[in-house]
Amino acid sequence: MKTPVLVLNANYEPLHVCDTRRALHLIIGGKARLVINGRGYVHTVRLSLPCPSVIQLQKMIHPPRPFPHLSKKEIFRRDGYTCQYCGRRTMHLTVDHVIPRYRGGAHVWENLVAACPPCNRNKGGRLLDEAHMHLRTPPREPPRSALYLFGHYLDDFSEWRTYLEGW
Repeated sequence: MKTPVLVLNANYEPLHVCDTRRALHLIIGGKARLVINGRGYVHTVRLSLPCPSVIQLQKMIHPPRPFPHLSKKEIFRRDGYTCQYCGRRTMHLTVDHVIPRYRGGAHVWENLVAACPPCNRNKGGRLLDEAHMHLRTPPREPPRSALYLFGHYLDDFSEWRTYLEGW
């Protein structure tokens, strides 16, 4: 009942990911309809309901555009779990301020990068030129596309691809 379900707006725009329990409540309440049943059935005492993978809301809603929140996890995901100084792919990363905070660097997307611990220690509290280091890719805010926001589910739920790529 905790399996993720993609929620689509009435125009098939990806809105959210909820769990199976919430999706079944929306279907039973008449607020959504089943689009893809890729997981068999949920059996109750009186009913046998298809276990949804993708649902569509019956009425169009106009929520604010979702965006990734600035967090350590999102910085690592944006940078592909790769050190932005040496290019090493690892799960043991730290967050580095390109312009150190004590030198006026802000805590914003454009000033934060993923770095492996040796590169972060090597750079220290210096600027890139002072440390003789360079960035592999310039940091920027990740896109607000549905593919970026929900794309990490595609490894397990490939049937979502058609709904995520168009937005």
